[in-house]
Amino acid sequence: MKQDVIKTAPAKSRSEMIGFVLMVVVLLAAPLFVYPVLLMKVLCFALFACAFNLLIGYVGLLSFGHALYFGWASYVSAYAAKTWGFTPELAIVAGTLVGAGLGLVAGVVAIRRQGIYFAMITLALAQMMYFFAVQAPFTGGEDGIQAVPRGHLFGLIDLSDRNAMYLSVVAIFLGGFLLIYRIIHSPFGEVLKAIRENEARAISLGYKTDRYKLLAFVLSTALAGTAGATKAIVLQLASLTDVHWTMSGEVVLMTLVGGLGTVFGPVVGAFVIIVMQNELAQFGQWVQVIQGGIFVICVLLFRRGIVGEIAALLRIRL
Repeated sequence: MKQDVIKTAPAKSRSEMIGFVLMVVVLLAAPLFVYPVLLMKVLCFALFACAFNLLIGYVGLLSFGHALYFGWASYVSAYAAKTWGFTPELAIVAGTLVGAGLGLVAGVVAIRRQGIYFAMITLALAQMMYFFAVQAPFTGGEDGIQAVPRGHLFGLIDLSDRNAMYLSVVAIFLGGFLLIYRIIHSPFGEVLKAIRENEARAISLGYKTDRYKLLAFVLSTALAGTAGATKAIVLQLASLTDVHWTMSGEVVLMTLVGGLGTVFGPVVGAFVIIVMQNELAQFGQWVQVIQGGIFVICVLLFRRGIVGEIAALLRIRL
């Protein structure tokens, strides 16, 4: 039995390594075939979905309010770049810190509750901040913050150049992705998985589970903030859509469609959902109906998500 475990573990790691290399190759070659702005939007939402997956996939905490951190980081980043003249990297750092700060406050309030109570508290906090975003003058109300300057990265790289912007977004996405990968494969990540499987047993072993869950929650919201801040710089826009509850629903959808608790699932899920929204935009409000139908089909036919089903079929870890 021990020999089987020893032989299987490196094989699983090797499959993830091959998957990562393939993903990098695809990302570098994709602009030759796909509109770069669409790719950058996909990468921002892929990072958002990966951050959400860190929380629900590896800790078992379902947040219905992750748009709060994504959207407010987007606002702060856009405002800092446009009004205060921050360089893009500082604007993104500011958005990340806002995501982490809001996550710390929300986490302290919500983390002691479980299941539906935790989900409802996160949703309630997100709705409170949504109405604040509607009323606050600096958010621009219904118009949002438009024409956000991309500026020069580190004062040197002109991000108005599409290729430079794309490579910068790829670097940010890969940085966040590798950070999440490192977290879930660390001793800290093993404790998170233990909490997900049986929190009472983790407590009996001496782990202060509330501290672990709060730290995981803040890490997730900080990365969601990075995604929102990067999206504001890429699309040069921060709007109410970013903080609306439907955004929280979309990131849940991306994660479930791609594969809950898988490393690459949220990336695939974000790609499917964003491309589908882009291609079906001509149908107007019917997009949500079609999206709902596809979601039902995925749940019925791919209960482990697209990547989860592929991994189960090939008996590898992805």
